[in-house]
Amino acid sequence: MSPLTSKGTVTRAADGPPLTMIEARKRYFERSGLAPDGGYHDRLVKLRVLGLPIAFPNSPGRVRAVRYHDYHHVLTGYATDWRGEAEIGAWEVASGCRGFVAAWILNLSAFAIGLFIAPKRTLAAFLRGRRCDNLYELEDAELVATKQVSRLRAERGLERPRSPLAVRDLLAFALWSSAALGLVVIPPAMILIGALWIASARLGL
Repeated sequence: MSPLTSKGTVTRAADGPPLTMIEARKRYFERSGLAPDGGYHDRLVKLRVLGLPIAFPNSPGRVRAVRYHDYHHVLTGYATDWRGEAEIGAWEVASGCRGFVAAWILNLSAFAIGLFIAPKRTLAAFLRGRRCDNLYELEDAELVATKQVSRLRAERGLERPRSPLAVRDLLAFALWSSAALGLVVIPPAMILIGALWIASARLGL
């Protein structure tokens, strides 16, 4: 079995040299049941929500963001199930998604789900993200492909000891939680209100 960090990140092959990011990402794809290329070239993104299949376009903005996102999975060790995606969503929001609009939308959506299905883990991931750096500041995600996982984790602050919880951390979590819930709740609510208004107008209510 490959050595893991406390969060489950593969850092080296068994009895071998430290893994590079691209090698660890390949193993992450295999463990997660993803395509060897991460599905970057697929036309649609396919998910299952409550057992129901859902698909949406794999836009260029999403593809660009998910290349960083997958390397973040390698660095953090968060899984690809719903709880893991909620964790990494909160982690990326806290550490900042820069100008990646698709990343903000997808991460805030996952963050909102995490508030319901894994609130403690979502909070812990958010706090962790506030104390380290991610890769979104890089011009190209593949710039880290040949770097060793363990070295990059240290460079980005993921090995720092957990610092005491501060009031400003809780305030930040509350603000971003509100933003995440607003993103998920407000659009469907507006659609529902609009549909009810149209129906009532047609029925003369």
